[in-house]
Amino acid sequence: MEVKAMIVDDEPLAQNVIDQYAKKLPNLLLIAKCSDAICAHQVLQEKKVDLIFLDINMPKLSGISFLKNLKDAPLVIFTTAYSEYALEGFELDAVDYLKKPFSFERFCKAFFKAEELLRLKEADQNRNKEIPEEKDFLFIKSNKKTYKVNFHEIYFVEGLGDYIQIHLKSQKIIANLSMKKMMEILPSEEFFRIHKSYIISIDKLELVEGNSIIINKKRLPVGNSYRQQFMEYVNSFGIS
Repeated sequence: MEVKAMIVDDEPLAQNVIDQYAKKLPNLLLIAKCSDAICAHQVLQEKKVDLIFLDINMPKLSGISFLKNLKDAPLVIFTTAYSEYALEGFELDAVDYLKKPFSFERFCKAFFKAEELLRLKEADQNRNKEIPEEKDFLFIKSNKKTYKVNFHEIYFVEGLGDYIQIHLKSQKIIANLSMKKMMEILPSEEFFRIHKSYIISIDKLELVEGNSIIINKKRLPVGNSYRQQFMEYVNSFGIS
């Protein structure tokens, strides 16, 4: 992966050293050099920066004060001649602390640490993109109209051959959809199939009585092939 970095250091010699080291690393691209925090802040407003090589003792605003005032700060590797700042630097979650003068090998060690952190962050972001966003509604086409139906509004779903009828509190919507497909769409933690012809909302369930249930003042049968699993679910919540 390509790491876009910026140098923030008021010493031209220190900038040149980091610049020369960076050119030896193919994955490290320096996109800006700044001699103070004001310049650095401007660059961050205009460009995407993954990593900052940040000096601590600078005029106008110290590197530590600069970092404390940043929102969504890039990764930071402190570069300074003053070791007494090391503890405070690490308390700000700095990736590493390079004490001047530092060797190319030490520079590489710090950079590779930052590169690995960025790689892990990118992997997490990619995994999150792969997880589909859960919806709490669906769109149902019925009689040349499209209805938005919120899951929490559904009392139960009734199978009618090749169609289903969705029962809301004061409305019924018929759609060309199978019961199997409807079960795949509805969140399993909120809905339960109690019969080949009925899927109910657990939240709307009022009463379990014998081989039937009451929901929205309607009595629905519990099918023999569904009864054991349904009663195990009911009993798991301490209902007897």
